[in-house]
Amino acid sequence: MKLSPMEQYIRSIELKRQKVESFNRYPFNLPAIRTLTKLEFHPCVTYIVGENGSGKSTVLEAIAVATGFNPEGGTRNNNFSTRASHSSLSDYLIIAKGVRHPLGGFFLRAESFYNLATDIEELDKDGRGPRIIDTYGGVPLHEQSHGEAFFSVFMNKFRKRGIYILDEPESALSPSRQMAMISRMHQLVEEGSQFIIATHSPIIMAYPDSIIYQIKNGFERVKYNETDNYQIMKAFVNNTEEMLGILME
Repeated sequence: MKLSPMEQYIRSIELKRQKVESFNRYPFNLPAIRTLTKLEFHPCVTYIVGENGSGKSTVLEAIAVATGFNPEGGTRNNNFSTRASHSSLSDYLIIAKGVRHPLGGFFLRAESFYNLATDIEELDKDGRGPRIIDTYGGVPLHEQSHGEAFFSVFMNKFRKRGIYILDEPESALSPSRQMAMISRMHQLVEEGSQFIIATHSPIIMAYPDSIIYQIKNGFERVKYNETDNYQIMKAFVNNTEEMLGILME
């Protein structure tokens, strides 16, 4: 059963603006954070979209860290660290939670997925307890393509009543796999899961039971067909030769 607004695991985030010493310093000078006060989430799916450098990944990382996930990704049980590069933003966020608690969750980020796969291999080499990789489908993630490994996580680690924070999952997925991801998302939403996703993909952001925040000079709630990503892709596909002519002048 879908989550209600009272039940959803993360209802909103609020920036402790009075605690910020300067909005001219990273990460508070990013477009996503500079004007941030409070951001409310959909019980099912919330999308955060925007240009590279807008701060969407920084916000997603801070939400993940503030809710108990490793900044480099994984479940709440992953505690590896290859490089302490995450921002301090999580220390400045107030997380409002619903009345229900998730049974599990995952923070999936493309840029550090290799590190997560390596950590799983190293833990399994120790031979203490059941093999972790068996919970990911049994095939070592490093022995799969990037896209296959990503999709293995969707199919094996994402379960009902979970909170899933995804940072640009399309980077590893073909268009057909992105559509399959929507199907899997829908199944999990119907089983009481919540998603927060940063993406550039017009396919992934098409899920209807959602809200979309586009970052320009702050967060703006928009409709799917109002996003820059959708409009640019539509213009290119519908007028390919004309667009290429303009681009190659």
